[in-house]
Amino acid sequence: MPATHAHAPGSTGATTWFERLNGPRHEIALQVYMAIVLAHWGEHLLQALQIYALGWPVPEARGLLGYFFPWLVSSESLHYGYALVMLAGLWVLRTGFTGTQDRRWWTVALGIQFFHHFEHLLLQGQAILGQNLMGLPVPTSLVQLVVPRVELHLFYNTIVFLPMVIAMYYHMFPPGSEATRQQCSCAWHERRLATAG
Repeated sequence: MPATHAHAPGSTGATTWFERLNGPRHEIALQVYMAIVLAHWGEHLLQALQIYALGWPVPEARGLLGYFFPWLVSSESLHYGYALVMLAGLWVLRTGFTGTQDRRWWTVALGIQFFHHFEHLLLQGQAILGQNLMGLPVPTSLVQLVVPRVELHLFYNTIVFLPMVIAMYYHMFPPGSEATRQQCSCAWHERRLATAG
């Protein structure tokens, strides 16, 4: 159910943070969130470039952030924290997606990220407990048992990102009647109306 900005008679008219985030502030919230997502995805792409194009050994291929702060990138807490931020952002901003297609694709991304978050929770748990899955020398996720970590997390971030892009497309260019349900200024037709008025 989309957030509403109509208030009951006699109410103070105040909106909650959640309603503002999925209403008038949805566009800026999505911009900030997508900047974080793109920066993280860029780190994974750079790491793949370092390995496959530049021929760096995997332990040395740490992306841009890891180049300057190697201890940070080797921390399971950083990766788990990002997976949690990603999951929270997908969940919190979902209410602002009021159309059929934009909500569907955003929810697909949320479902995939939920599993990705579970994998990071498993890695974080192993790091905290000092007990690795199947006695392996490093914390290992379930799918990592068959797919190497670098490729796996690049894949996870890609398959979460793609439905987000599709959702954003439908959100910015909503089909006819769905545009009237939006409580935010994300749709491009809103911008055209604002500049024409």
